[in-house]
Amino acid sequence: MTKTPEDLLRVLRGGERFLLTSHANPDGDAIGSEVGLARILRSLGKGATIWNADPTPRVYLALPGSDRIHHGEEAPVGFPDSFDALITLECPTLDRCGLQDQLADILPIFNIDHHLGNEHYGQVNWVDTAAPSLGEMIHRLARTLNVTLDQGTATSLYLTLVTDTGNFRFANATARAFEAAAELVTEGAQPQEVARWLYESQPESAVRLLGETLQTLELAAEGRVATVLLTQEMSGRAGAQPGDSEGLIDVPRSIAGVDAVAVVREIGPGQCKVSLRSRGDVDVERIARAQGGGGHRNAAGFAVDGDCTGVRKSVVEQLTAALEG
Repeated sequence: MTKTPEDLLRVLRGGERFLLTSHANPDGDAIGSEVGLARILRSLGKGATIWNADPTPRVYLALPGSDRIHHGEEAPVGFPDSFDALITLECPTLDRCGLQDQLADILPIFNIDHHLGNEHYGQVNWVDTAAPSLGEMIHRLARTLNVTLDQGTATSLYLTLVTDTGNFRFANATARAFEAAAELVTEGAQPQEVARWLYESQPESAVRLLGETLQTLELAAEGRVATVLLTQEMSGRAGAQPGDSEGLIDVPRSIAGVDAVAVVREIGPGQCKVSLRSRGDVDVERIARAQGGGGHRNAAGFAVDGDCTGVRKSVVEQLTAALEG
């Protein structure tokens, strides 16, 4: 377990206003960690503004404080002169945030991450690849800063554990994950609310999108590789909004005998985003890293130019090779 760098603690204690960002197309760990850290900083009397490239997925809008997240290319009020530092969360490289053109070489960068392949691009880098979620690291940071969490902050950080461990089903559901979850519940986290947001509050469009996507399901490698396609036309028919595909990858992953899964999503003409999941020793992070992406051994992703059908074929070949070690 890596300790919080003293240089990071010194800046957080001495600074007055901080800008926070995370990766493009933010997931539960990104949103929960941002909201949790912003609330921790505000409890210390600091200013904290979250700026993301993409909007918050609807499934996370119930999170207390998510309505204060600024998104899009236009900078928040006061940028950059009003901020002491930029804190990047879950960004192995600065360009993963999608705002690198606006943020590069503007403010001191404090890089907090738990992904493999982090390039340590910050003035201070706190990278713990054994952390079950980034939110678990933020929880440790709060303890080091002697911050007592309120219910909203504890719930935000609990959400990161649920989403990044697949509701405590993935290999990163370690003792640290359960210990942090227990501590957060003791501090006021509301597991029943998180479960309701994630599993019992899906918009109709998300369910219709799932139906569209499952029609494209294909198995390969004797049933060990499952892939689905998600085109913009399918999203249009379902009336889907950004974020409605969150969690979709878990459905093909649930098929008996499947060890590797890919969702190939069309994000523009000739542009695709590939999300990868695997079990055990099947290393999908290596595949993603070779394409300029990243993640963890069993959960990774990347963006690539090309026709989605051709991209899918290539991904199936790469996943099949990964099954063989």
